[in-house]
Amino acid sequence: MPSDPKYKRVLLKLSGEALMGEQGYGIDPQTITHVAEEVKSVHDLGVEVAMVVGGGNIFRGVAGAAAGMERATGDYMGMLATIINSLALQSALEKLGVPTRVQSAISMQAVCEPYIRRRAIGHMEKGRAVILAAGTGNPFFTTDTAAALRASETECTALLKATKVDGVYSADPKKDPTATRYDKLGYLEVLTRDLQVMDAAAISLARENRIPILVFSIHEKGGFADVVAGKGRFTIISD
Repeated sequence: MPSDPKYKRVLLKLSGEALMGEQGYGIDPQTITHVAEEVKSVHDLGVEVAMVVGGGNIFRGVAGAAAGMERATGDYMGMLATIINSLALQSALEKLGVPTRVQSAISMQAVCEPYIRRRAIGHMEKGRAVILAAGTGNPFFTTDTAAALRASETECTALLKATKVDGVYSADPKKDPTATRYDKLGYLEVLTRDLQVMDAAAISLARENRIPILVFSIHEKGGFADVVAGKGRFTIISD
C-alpha cells in the first residue's frame, strides 16, 4: 500500500449507482462495504477525507421531470436520496472503525448535522471522515457541482471522481472498444470536447479554484489509496 500520500485533503465524489453493485437499484451491502474499505485505506494514511454521494440509485430528479414531475420537486427528492446513501455509508465506515460525520445541506437534525463549512473542516482536522449530503441544497444543481463546490469550500487539494472505469475515455469503452483513454486533460479540453466526466458547472468551478480532478475506478481494490499517492491508473484534469 502506498505510504506517501500526494494529497493531504481530498473530496471523493461517488455516484449513487456506485453503491448498487449488480442490482438494478438501491444499496448493495457488499458494494458499500468495499467502498468503505477503500475510504478506510486512505483515512489510515492520514489523509483528510470528505465525500459527496449521489442519489441516482434511489431517485433521479431529471428522470422524474421527464416523467412529468416538476423538476424542482424531483431534485429535492434526489437530495433526500443522497441522505439515505450518506447514512448507509456512515454506518459502513463506522463498522470499520472510521469516525464519520454526515452533514446535510437540507436541515435534518434528527439524523445528521447541518452543513457548516468551518465545522466540516474541523471534523477533518480531528481525523473524522465527513460525508456532505443533499447536494448544494438547491434544485437544478447536480451532485457533481456540489462536489466541486464543497471541495472548494473545504480547501481540498484534489477532487476524486470515482467511476466504473479507470479514467476518461473519448467514448464509453464498454460500448466502443476503439475508445481512446486519456492520462491527462485540461479543464477547457473537457468542456470543448464535451467529454461526459462531470457537468460543465463542476468543471468550471474546479478550474476557477485550481482543484485537480482525478477520475479513477472505485471497483479496483486499493485504487483509491493508489490515486491519492499519485500512482495507479487515473486521468488527471488540471491546467
